[in-house]
Amino acid sequence: MGRPKNGDLLVLTIDDLAFGGDGVGRLDGYVIFVRGGIPGDRLRVRLIQARPRFGRAVIEEVEEPSPDRVEAPCPYFGRCGGCRLQQMSYPAQLSQKAKQVADCLARIGGLAHVPVLPIIGARETFGYRNKMEFTITRGGDGGIVVGLHEADRYDAVLDIERCLLQGETLNLLLAEARAFSREAGLSVYDQETGEGLLRFLMLREGKQTGEAMVNVVTAHPDIGAVAPLAQRLIARVPQTTSVMLNVNPKKASVAVGVEEHLLAGRDHVRESLGGLTFQISANSFFQTNTLQAERLFGLVQEMAGLKGGETVVDLYSGTGAISLLLAGRARWVYGIELAQAAVDDAVRNAKANGVLNCTFLAGEVRFVLPELIKRGIRSEVVVADPPRAGFHPKALRALLTLRPDRIVYVSCNPSTLARDLVELARGGYRIDPVQPIDMFPHTPHIEVVTRLERL
Repeated sequence: MGRPKNGDLLVLTIDDLAFGGDGVGRLDGYVIFVRGGIPGDRLRVRLIQARPRFGRAVIEEVEEPSPDRVEAPCPYFGRCGGCRLQQMSYPAQLSQKAKQVADCLARIGGLAHVPVLPIIGARETFGYRNKMEFTITRGGDGGIVVGLHEADRYDAVLDIERCLLQGETLNLLLAEARAFSREAGLSVYDQETGEGLLRFLMLREGKQTGEAMVNVVTAHPDIGAVAPLAQRLIARVPQTTSVMLNVNPKKASVAVGVEEHLLAGRDHVRESLGGLTFQISANSFFQTNTLQAERLFGLVQEMAGLKGGETVVDLYSGTGAISLLLAGRARWVYGIELAQAAVDDAVRNAKANGVLNCTFLAGEVRFVLPELIKRGIRSEVVVADPPRAGFHPKALRALLTLRPDRIVYVSCNPSTLARDLVELARGGYRIDPVQPIDMFPHTPHIEVVTRLERL
C-alpha cells in the first residue's frame, strides 16, 4: 500500500515508546507516533499528521490492550499535558525508561558498550512533587481558570481542581487561590493586549518540614489587590509559611519576576535533605522530588569518592544542595550557578548549616570556570548537573582544561548526556556504569548519574 494520508483509519501494534512518551507503531516500515499508546497495544488509530518520514495519530479504539496497560487514576489524564504515562503500570514505566537510556547511549553516543545499571524507582509515585506551576487565564465562559496546559496545546489551559502529583497541602492552596481570584474579581493578563494582572500561581512545599510557599506572578505590582489572598491563605492553610508576589511585565510567558514582594511570612521555605536544612526562595532551583533527590545525592556522594583533602567544583550548583553535602568530606568546594537568587540561597544555606568551606559564584559555567582556572584553582573532583541542553561547548572545553581526576555527571536528558560523554571520552575519560533513577513517575523524564575517571 502507499504511504498513509491524513484522516486514514489504521490498525497498529505499538512496539516501542518514544523519548517524549508517545507509543511507536510501524506500517510497512512507516513510523507512526501515537499519544497514549504503549508497547503491546493493538490500536485502531486515525492519522492526523502525515509527513514523508513519519506520521502522528490519535487512538480511536484500543482493540487489544497491552498487558502493561492500567486505568489512569487522574480524571484529567489524556487532556492534561502533564503526566503522559499514567496508563502504563509503574514497573513497565521503569523498564521503558531504562531502555531509553541505553538506546540514547548507543544511538547518539555510540556507547553501546557502557553498561546501564537497573533503574532506581520511586517509593512514592503520586504526591511527590514539591513544586508546581499553574497558568492563570480566562475560560470560555469568562471565568478564571488556574491550571495546566492541555496536551500538545500551549494556547489552551485546563482548569485543574486537584493534581495527583502534588500533596494535599498544595492542593488546598490551589483551591483557595482559585476561589479568592474569582470572588475578588481579579483581572487576568492578556498576552495580546498586555493588560490584566494575574499570570501564574507557583506553589512550593518542604516535604520534610511541612512548610509551604505561594508565589503569585502578576504583570504589574498591584500589591493591594493580592495582599488579601495572603491573609486568607495564612488563616485557612496553617502550613503556609511564605506568600510572595513576583512581577513579570514582559511578554515572555515565564513564571519568574523581575521584582519580588513579600506579602506574608518569610521570603523562603525550608527543606531538609541529607541531614542539612535548605532555604528555598521563590525563583531558586531545587530538586522537585525531595525523597528521590536524597537517593540521587547519596549516589553522587558515593561516586565522588572523597577522602577529605580534595577540592571539588560543583557546576550548575543551584541552591547548593550537592555542594553542601560534599563539603563535609572535601577540603574546599566551589559552586558555580547562573541564577543570582540561587547563589544567594546557597550562601544562606551554607551559613545556616555551619558550612565554612564553600565558595559560590554567580555566572555562566562557560565564563566562570575558565576564570577559576586562570586563578590557579585545581580540582580533583567535579560534579555537574547541567540543564536539559547539557554542557555548552565552551563549558565542556573548560572542564577538559581543568582535567579533574573524577567527574560525576548528573543529567536530566539522556540525549545530551550521550553527546557530552562522547566528548569527555575523547578528552581522556573512562565512563563507569550509568545509573538511571526515576525522579518523575508517570512522566517521560529520566534522571541519570554516572562517574568518569581520567585515564
